[in-house]
Amino acid sequence: MGRLACAAAAMAALVSLVCAAGASRAAESDDQRLPGELFRDCSDCPELVIVPSGEFDMGSTAKPTEQPVHRVRIGKNFAIGRRDVTFAEWDRCVAQSGCRFNPPDQGWGRGDRPVTNVSWDDAKEFVTWLSKTTGNSYRLPTEGEWEYAARGGSTTPYWWGKEVGTGHAQCAECGGGENGQTVSSGSFRPNAFGLYDTAGNAAEWVEDCWNQTYRGAPIDGSAWTNGDCSLRVLRGGSFADKALAVRSSARFRYDEDVRYYANGFRVARDLD
Repeated sequence: MGRLACAAAAMAALVSLVCAAGASRAAESDDQRLPGELFRDCSDCPELVIVPSGEFDMGSTAKPTEQPVHRVRIGKNFAIGRRDVTFAEWDRCVAQSGCRFNPPDQGWGRGDRPVTNVSWDDAKEFVTWLSKTTGNSYRLPTEGEWEYAARGGSTTPYWWGKEVGTGHAQCAECGGGENGQTVSSGSFRPNAFGLYDTAGNAAEWVEDCWNQTYRGAPIDGSAWTNGDCSLRVLRGGSFADKALAVRSSARFRYDEDVRYYANGFRVARDLD
């Protein structure tokens, strides 16, 4: 078993212990938090999970935009949203005048469903508000961080295996019960790092500018700030996508200021 797979297995055990306890445990400071630990910075803040440092092979040979496969090293632990940001969390931002746009929910309901119809610019407004509210450094995950966390130590096309199967995610070919719309965040089991919905449901904005291939991409997990920055990267695919689009390596682009009914995001946070 490789080092990353061992870390994923150990972290899965930690996540199970935390879940069994019935509540997230708050450490006194960030440097005391361990991989797999769940926490919130406030009662209404997004739930975060600590992802361990490590290395992985990013990309695939399936499509030119996912090539070349390259080794990426995540040098330190970081925190990432256990779930996509929900409508309930977004609506609090609007109520507190931190977010200006009130996105429609397509008639599917709000609450625990992932917020959609938000642009990259909107998502940046949310993390800015959350940073000011909590006093901590929230941001969008980088593309490297996102794929590392989404894989959860796996090397297969999907974090759960080689085939999409049924009952693992919400997508057009995933065998979900509510085809053609999002479902409540956390409706499917989490990956080995404790993250929900890294495949399907809502596509997720990340920080990076768009580049057609990975040639010249960062290898340290940092954001790629060169390229076409009027376009930003989306990862994970959505409820409307076919199985190929919800693979861990699949990547897409969209105009940073355009809203779409399948696009949402999750937050990341630096550990002090």
